[in-house]
Amino acid sequence: MDPTARPSWVADAVFYQVFPDRFARSERMPRPARLEPWTAEPTRRGYKGGDLWGVVEHLDWLVDLGINALYLNPIFQSASNHRYHTFDYLRVDPMLGGDAAFEALLAACERQSIRVVLDGVFNHSGRGFFAFHDILENGADSPWLDWYTVSGLPLDAYGPSPNYAAWWNDPALPKLNTENPRVREYLMEVAEHWIRRGAHGWRLDVPEEITTAGFWEEMRQRVRAVDSDAYLVGEVWGPAGRWIGDGTRCDGVMNYPMTELNLRFAAGGRVDEAVVEPVNLVLTPPLDAAGYRDAVSDHLDGYPWEAHTANLNLLGSHDTARVLSMVGGDPPSVALAAVLEFTFPGAPCVYYGDEIGLEGGHDPGCRAGFPWNDRGSWNTELLEVFRSLIDLRHRSEALRRGAYRDLAAEGPLYVFVREADEDRMIVGVNAGDGTASVRIAEDSGTMVWGRGELGGGTVTVPGRSAGVWRA
Repeated sequence: MDPTARPSWVADAVFYQVFPDRFARSERMPRPARLEPWTAEPTRRGYKGGDLWGVVEHLDWLVDLGINALYLNPIFQSASNHRYHTFDYLRVDPMLGGDAAFEALLAACERQSIRVVLDGVFNHSGRGFFAFHDILENGADSPWLDWYTVSGLPLDAYGPSPNYAAWWNDPALPKLNTENPRVREYLMEVAEHWIRRGAHGWRLDVPEEITTAGFWEEMRQRVRAVDSDAYLVGEVWGPAGRWIGDGTRCDGVMNYPMTELNLRFAAGGRVDEAVVEPVNLVLTPPLDAAGYRDAVSDHLDGYPWEAHTANLNLLGSHDTARVLSMVGGDPPSVALAAVLEFTFPGAPCVYYGDEIGLEGGHDPGCRAGFPWNDRGSWNTELLEVFRSLIDLRHRSEALRRGAYRDLAAEGPLYVFVREADEDRMIVGVNAGDGTASVRIAEDSGTMVWGRGELGGGTVTVPGRSAGVWRA
């Protein structure tokens, strides 16, 4: 098999991102005494006690939604609710149910044909990782001293300016020295280990921070040697040509550039800049249909087609405010953005709770407990939008794998087509307040989703609505 080929299953995938501490809490897990109440406002340091058994017990929710791939935020032992401060890369955190819960989740997902992608935090560890802890205890006598880049001893592990390399100078996140062959080999073996255990790929945290020559090329080779269908997706927020252009590093990236374009068009002037501001997203100025068309065309020209089909498309994540909050609490903006996401090349990803309209600002606000026991707070219309779009994508070869071509862009109305063999889907999105019409070179089509008309070579869509036709 061509080692640069993207896994074919990704184009057919609809991902759901789970933040384990906040998704679901199982009664089978013993609890520490001092957990935050599940329904209380989330905090940066507090735990709510969600676990992997809880994911197993709510898998029917994901199946009903139409999900066939999971992206899990870090699950390895750590001293943080988000678990990006890794203590043990080879052990699932006991608070999440340990290795037994992970094995049960993999087995349950396999029965439902759901793939599981893990979060790989290979740039930095936590202060409790064995090598860093040994340096704290033994200083210059530690055999692990060169696993980090240390500029002074004893380590100042809790001061504002650590005397060692750390991610964004955060003393809680000491940066691993990947120039050390022993560190590099350790991380390669970690990546291989969990693929052997049954994971289907890795979401790679801050890959741009690791600049060691050949590191990511080797990781790809070694992971794919274990499973030739494993998926590697990088957290790259900007242009990612060198990461996905030739298939030697990542298959795809988290497609934040399209997040920006989709929200700028769908929400227009409704974006709440105060909510968005702490995040590395640019959601202003608004785009009209022509501006959106031109920006999408530039984006599509930036990577090979195979890379686009392997990108992870999203409206928000644990690193952004909730999408509904970013667009000023306007559900139609989320719905229109979701149409653009689910009809675009690549694998769509739903951040847990976005499908029911959870709101919240940047971390920790975007990491609330899923309100299982408060269904009255759910936006059921938004839920139906997500559920129906997922179903539509599963039923259309064109939306999953077809070529993308714009047909018209006038004022607030954008129309494009996805084409694969005999399957052709025409999508019209009207981000304006009033009904809009535009001429296209298609006489008619059968509506399969949404609102509007396609006939006589004219697409007409009501304000703040979208339609999908099979032509």
